[in-house]
Amino acid sequence: MRKFFLLLLLSFSTCFLYAIDYTVRGRVIEQQSRQPVMDAYVWLAGKDTLRTMTDSLGCFTLEQVPPGIFHFMVTCIGYEPVRTSEYQISATTPFIEIELKEDTRFIQDVTVRPDLFRRSTESPVSMNVISTREIEKSPGSNRDVSRIVRNYPGVSFSPIGYRNDLIVRGGGPSENRFFMDGIEIPNINHFATLGASGGPVSIVNADLIRDINFYTGAFPAARAGAMSSVLDFRLRDGDPEKQTFKATLGASEVSLSGSGHFTDRTTYLFSVRQSYLQMLFKLLGLPFLPNYIDGQVKIKSRLKNNDELMFMALTGVDRMKLNTDEDGEMAQYMLSYLPEINQETFTVGATYKHYAGSHVQTYTLSHNYLNNRNLKFVNNDDSRPENKTLDLKAVEQKTTAKVENRSFAGSWTLKEGVELNNYLYDNNTFQRLYQQQSRENLYETALDLLAWGLYVSGDYAPADSKFSASAGIRFDGNNYSPKMLRLWNQVSPRASMRYAFNPHWSLGLSAGWYAQLPPFSALGFKNTEGDYVNKALDYMHVAQSALGVEWRMNQNFSLSVEGFYKYYTDIPLSVADGIPLACKGADYGSVGNEALVSEARGRAYGVEALFRYSIPERLNLTASFTAYKSEYQASPGEEYIASAWDNRYILNVGGTYDFPKQWSLGMRCSVIGGAPYTPYDLEKSELVSAWDVSGRPYLDYDRYNSERYSSFAQVDLRLDKDFYFKKWRLGFYIDIQNVFNSSLKQPDAWISTGEIVNPDAPKEEQRYRLKPIKMESGNLVPTLGLTVEF
Repeated sequence: MRKFFLLLLLSFSTCFLYAIDYTVRGRVIEQQSRQPVMDAYVWLAGKDTLRTMTDSLGCFTLEQVPPGIFHFMVTCIGYEPVRTSEYQISATTPFIEIELKEDTRFIQDVTVRPDLFRRSTESPVSMNVISTREIEKSPGSNRDVSRIVRNYPGVSFSPIGYRNDLIVRGGGPSENRFFMDGIEIPNINHFATLGASGGPVSIVNADLIRDINFYTGAFPAARAGAMSSVLDFRLRDGDPEKQTFKATLGASEVSLSGSGHFTDRTTYLFSVRQSYLQMLFKLLGLPFLPNYIDGQVKIKSRLKNNDELMFMALTGVDRMKLNTDEDGEMAQYMLSYLPEINQETFTVGATYKHYAGSHVQTYTLSHNYLNNRNLKFVNNDDSRPENKTLDLKAVEQKTTAKVENRSFAGSWTLKEGVELNNYLYDNNTFQRLYQQQSRENLYETALDLLAWGLYVSGDYAPADSKFSASAGIRFDGNNYSPKMLRLWNQVSPRASMRYAFNPHWSLGLSAGWYAQLPPFSALGFKNTEGDYVNKALDYMHVAQSALGVEWRMNQNFSLSVEGFYKYYTDIPLSVADGIPLACKGADYGSVGNEALVSEARGRAYGVEALFRYSIPERLNLTASFTAYKSEYQASPGEEYIASAWDNRYILNVGGTYDFPKQWSLGMRCSVIGGAPYTPYDLEKSELVSAWDVSGRPYLDYDRYNSERYSSFAQVDLRLDKDFYFKKWRLGFYIDIQNVFNSSLKQPDAWISTGEIVNPDAPKEEQRYRLKPIKMESGNLVPTLGLTVEF
């Protein structure tokens, strides 16, 4: 063992004594024809001396490239200049393929203006690109995508608990959509909430991500069902020249990922992760013991120069047991209501692309699956059948076939697409509800829906003009009800434009009307007579608009201010408690499996500011501020009430600095306003018949969101150190969330003492003696990570 450490120390010393440089290989091709581009200049951004040209096959080789995270620049006469996504330069840097788009202006002199802060014609506002550096080194995020996007305006975070539900511009966690290389992923989190989209930790391994387009509005017509945000992942391609692997040991999981090729035309990516949270949480004395496994694979084959086939799969297996050996009031409180969870999810899909000159056809076939099972007993005593309060078994499936054509005609890009979806939903649930004590609460339901969608959009972006614009329209429908059957009831038009007054100032705006299908848990809900209760539900709708102005002092400095307004209609409203479905979904279990009516309305509006400053390969600073309100009405004409996501303001300031010798330090300071909350109904909670059903106090919905938490501030730090060797790389990081151990004081929770204060009363009037317990959340969470690439 001593010899091993001496050898390791000697290796580190050698790393400091000798500069390690690498050779980067790649190819430049024309975007539409997929033909090689010769005589193109390729160089490292910020290092003009590292320059080369492509040969007759479009291939290039850059020698003596220093380690680190870099962009590449490419120019060629007759083509628009390109700045690539970021690449980690090391012994495992993959073969790089760069696409160039023909420049219709046919100018002879090319001026390169690198764009660090990209926008698209379709989404000139409300859209940001998350790069490799942010994914790898964002403080407090632990490489979890749902936490990384907190750096951007409009994204809330919760200091209560350890979930990473995505709350964007005052919308709920069910209003987001996720796509990976064009294939929809219903949920990117482990321990997902049925009917919503949140969870405590991401399924997606960041090792496989090239970059992410994050939309908080101005959604592309091809991305259906979003009302608050779209996360559009683009995965890396496998390496066509060598086989590389990456092993990571973290505080909660161990993972292995790899990149390589089967043949010179077929490449692969894969990732496998195994957590050991059950062991860690038991050691820490926590009352719940979660554990998960996930895996990812991508295979891409270039059938011909003009034809590509891609296959991808993503899966997660989740298990959460209860640690009933734990004592203490807090453990008792959590054990009284948390269920045991068993969950499996997967997505498989294939995409075929045919490049036909100025047209690109894309054919996609995919299937999603989620199997969710929750089980709960009174006092966690499963020895008696009558103790069972919840036995949920639900399966959601979706099969999608989609065809899209994209045409390029000078300054115009046209897209037309059609998709067909088959939804399958099965639910066999037993749930005791206090309001229905006298009735049997067992129901079985099944749905088999056929849904369809079609869209068309056009982008106008002349290369030599200050003006660009986009317009599109989408239609959706299904056979659930006659109302939903009609495509014109779910029409979703959208339009956007951008005008650049000069190279520094620009104005952008967008407006759209978007539709989303209610969750299957709501559509499939039946009463005890076996009737579908919610047949009268509509698609949910939101009208969105945004206006933004941006100032770019230079290519490294950007400041933007954007105002937004969202107006919701046809939101499902709970018949039992009068709360919109949009205000639920940030807890374990399920939402939507109750009687609902499409009567609620809502609105969210505010202003955002985003400041970004970057010195390539040295410094990245980001600061965002959002001031907003999120409200709802139970029915038209009623008073607006603060929604569950109405934090009022969010501030994030952070950045990373790269020191010499491959050290980097990152810090993020986050401040968020207090969210509203609903006081408890203690008179109802004390009832033995009520408490035994839920295991926790009931909320007083007559005073819904009448109180508000205090604001919360948190500071996160991350320290990275990389060691580069000739054939491998060693990385070490320390990520500390909530460095100053800030805590959020909450109202007292209540637990049952088990003592009945009136044992002689009729059973339905008997009451427990309840005991208050102090509630605080927010702890210092350190994470250590070790990464080896070879």
